[in-house]
Amino acid sequence: MEKINHTSVAEFILTGLTENPELQLPLFFIFLAVYLVTVVGNLGMIVLILLSSQLHTPMYYLLSSLSFIDCCQSTVITPKMLLNFVIETNVISYQQCIAQFYFFCAFAVSECHMLAAMAYDRYVAISNPLLYNVTMSYQVCSLMVAVVYGIGLISATAHTIFLLRVLFCKADIINHYFCDLLPLLELSCSSTYINEVLALSFSAFNIIVPAITILSSYIFIIISILHIQSTGGRVKAFSTCSSHIMAVAIFYGSTAFMYLQPSSVNSMDQGKVSSVFYTIVVPMLNPLIYSLRNKDVRISLKKLLQKISFLKTKN
Repeated sequence: MEKINHTSVAEFILTGLTENPELQLPLFFIFLAVYLVTVVGNLGMIVLILLSSQLHTPMYYLLSSLSFIDCCQSTVITPKMLLNFVIETNVISYQQCIAQFYFFCAFAVSECHMLAAMAYDRYVAISNPLLYNVTMSYQVCSLMVAVVYGIGLISATAHTIFLLRVLFCKADIINHYFCDLLPLLELSCSSTYINEVLALSFSAFNIIVPAITILSSYIFIIISILHIQSTGGRVKAFSTCSSHIMAVAIFYGSTAFMYLQPSSVNSMDQGKVSSVFYTIVVPMLNPLIYSLRNKDVRISLKKLLQKISFLKTKN
């Protein structure tokens, strides 16, 4: 029987977003600014919620968890992508590539289910306001967050275990700006059937199930809002949900485009653009959406800044 050479690949080369030299420097500064806004915005949101007693509610507890996920998600992807803009060849070792994929997958899946948890929280707050503190107790919120992270870690672990079984000996150039599953599988010289089935199954579960949860929650929310007699009450109820709807639409739209289609249909060049939204743009937009469109956050931020200004003046 003829022996097949299965020499393993020790490192990969990431092609990045573009190979056009004229775009490298402008894109570097654009994404550097985006990353700085992302880190400052999300860490700022976490600190603000931690220091402001009026924000110590289930809604903002979940929001701080979302900010933590977004900050970590962006940090896993963006620094390496920025490096790709300033060096000639962006090399990443096999071990680093697998680690990047693992953490990316864990945080991306966690974000899917965290958005669903936040939708359920809004449903309880609007549909059953009198029972809100009981239904969304600290113990319940902690359990929801633990389940969210648990699903993320289980999904990432399952994908990574089967990815480690794949042999890479065709080429070492990944047509992407980070180590994602689909571009990695394109380099395989062994069967990837199990990986593709697993990817489609997990993607369907981690996108469709939270999406159904979110859709169901907002159907009941709309029904509850329509029963509110005062126009002001309806507007206030809608305003508490609008930020979440915007974040959900951007995140799920881009992830569904990337993962809920067969690999034969999926184009990596289109996938790169889609990936930019849920790995870089959404983590930046979330703190901006929830702060600029949220009255409680704006008031808490103003009070905190006034307190800091007072302490500086006093000293």
